[in-house]
Amino acid sequence: MTLGYTTGTPLADSAAPSGPVEKRWAERQFTAKLVNPANRRKHRVIVVGTGLAGGSAGATLAEQGYHVIQFCFQDSPRRAHSVAAQGGINAAKNYRNDGDSVRRLFYDTVKGGDFRSRESNVYRLAQISTQIIDQCVAQGVPFAREYGGLLDNRSFGGVQVSRTFYARGQTGQQLLLGAYQALSRQIDAGNVEMHPRTEMLDLIVVDGRARGIVARDLVTGEVQTHLADAVVLATGGYGNVFYLSTNAKGSNASAIWRAHKRGAYMANPCFTQIHPTCIPRTGEHQGKLTLMSESLRNDGRIWVPATKGDTRSPEQIPEDERDYYLERLYPSFGNLVPRDIASRAAKNQCDEGRGVGPGGLGVYLDFRDAIGRLGRAAVEEKYGNLFDMYQQITAENPYEVPMRIYPAIHYTMGGLWVDYDLQSTVPGLFVIGEANFSDHGANRLGASALMQGLADGYFVLPSTLADYLAKHSLQPVDPAHDAVRQAESEVSERLAALLAIKGSRTVDSFHRELGNLLWEQCGMARTEAGLRKALDRIPQLRDEFWRDVVVPGSGDRLNQELEKANRVADFLEFGELMVLDALAREESCGGHFREESQTPEGEARRDDERFSHVSAWEYTGLGAEPVLHQEELEFEYVHPVQRSYA
Repeated sequence: MTLGYTTGTPLADSAAPSGPVEKRWAERQFTAKLVNPANRRKHRVIVVGTGLAGGSAGATLAEQGYHVIQFCFQDSPRRAHSVAAQGGINAAKNYRNDGDSVRRLFYDTVKGGDFRSRESNVYRLAQISTQIIDQCVAQGVPFAREYGGLLDNRSFGGVQVSRTFYARGQTGQQLLLGAYQALSRQIDAGNVEMHPRTEMLDLIVVDGRARGIVARDLVTGEVQTHLADAVVLATGGYGNVFYLSTNAKGSNASAIWRAHKRGAYMANPCFTQIHPTCIPRTGEHQGKLTLMSESLRNDGRIWVPATKGDTRSPEQIPEDERDYYLERLYPSFGNLVPRDIASRAAKNQCDEGRGVGPGGLGVYLDFRDAIGRLGRAAVEEKYGNLFDMYQQITAENPYEVPMRIYPAIHYTMGGLWVDYDLQSTVPGLFVIGEANFSDHGANRLGASALMQGLADGYFVLPSTLADYLAKHSLQPVDPAHDAVRQAESEVSERLAALLAIKGSRTVDSFHRELGNLLWEQCGMARTEAGLRKALDRIPQLRDEFWRDVVVPGSGDRLNQELEKANRVADFLEFGELMVLDALAREESCGGHFREESQTPEGEARRDDERFSHVSAWEYTGLGAEPVLHQEELEFEYVHPVQRSYA
């Protein structure tokens, strides 16, 4: 059988310093060239996205004196999807004096990612984590506090210490408001030019460098070009390629996919994360799924009936007929095993016939013991808003009956390839937060997404972007330049083509079919046969889309169906690469579980000899075989072993 791709030259991260890992970030900061304050005012920087990564980057760059042109497709920057993050943000402060350290956070993150991340990046992230908390406290973020007034911590999956700072179940919202108020200050000062309800639809590359974007005003339909000295993408992940996910419905992959088609390599797209604590789906009518914070696993116990097919209500099942399977299988970590392991374990229980709820696709998350030990008031103080949300969605009271949960697509570890400076393979194009691949390997530990987003935006990008600007003499780009006109023309032609099809199938019907296909064949478990089946079907579905989709309305006004069609067209291309990447990686690691590669105990079995690398894909044209470039991973400080949480 053909591979479906060709192998290109190896890839190396030439920006990462050598030497002791704990000194590399300080060395890079010192060697980075600076832009003096007077010259910063002369530079224009485009930032796409206003979540934690984009909001913190825009505020920081503007505070430094750069002129920032920023975009979001929401009506306000504060509605970015980071607002939905619930459980917390990691930092190696060791306030609990329970053995935590920068080194331990580094180790836990590399191990949690199943040894498929860069040591340099992860150590830097662990170092910066301590600065993030100080930054956010200074901004007024209302972290939970202990009785004595110190910041409180709780545990998350994959660790044995308490390092997660939180604001009840609203941590993302509170952190985003902190970044938003800093951004608002710069908008008011005239240093940030904010464009809400505007979506990036292409990257402008002039003389090999990223110099701007093509964007569409979602209210008026006007297609515009915006030019700058550098472009920063902070557009989040691609989880909505699966149709049903915990992401906001507007979350999409268009910005990074269009940049990929302009020359930015796409790294590890098959590394998608299944979150173990989501409210189970209720039927085909459903358009998205709801996450219940992983923090609930601190006090909730996960179990299923010990007997297959037991349909009794939970209160009728005695203690000795319950299987607390995570505590049984992984006694050292119990309910706090990493997300990939907890998700597969839940799937295995349901596949064996012990699942609960409609269709047997659920397990119990039970707070009976916690309420008995701590009292209802204490549980309500920690998790009250999450319990209220669950009750509003399910009409069940989790204080009285166990929650029902099941795994769902949540986060994506893959994204555009970036070097240590967060710069892509297109010079001048920087990618931060979930939009890049850089820090999490094959599985992200809980409470690390917010940590990475703020580390990139507040601390890493301002240093590395300055180095790029200082090293290159960037003359203003003429709006009439051929590359600018071509990019704008291609966007307009694509919009016109979508409106002209006038077929019989809705955009959602295509998206749902693609999502179901990917969930079944490239979801929690993957096989060669299933992946090849998906690779056969996706191009057919894409052809059907461009022949038979119906997009009502016009392009010169608000048209949400046109927005969705644009994004689904990109998903239909991106999904094929994601499946191809999963097929090429003939091992199991983290969230990528190939059934052909597992231990006798059913755990992921890596193949370090063949696959200890980053897979970076080069676009060569629609329908043409992409080129796979491999960046070898080197481990000096954390030596790869079979992950064990027993």
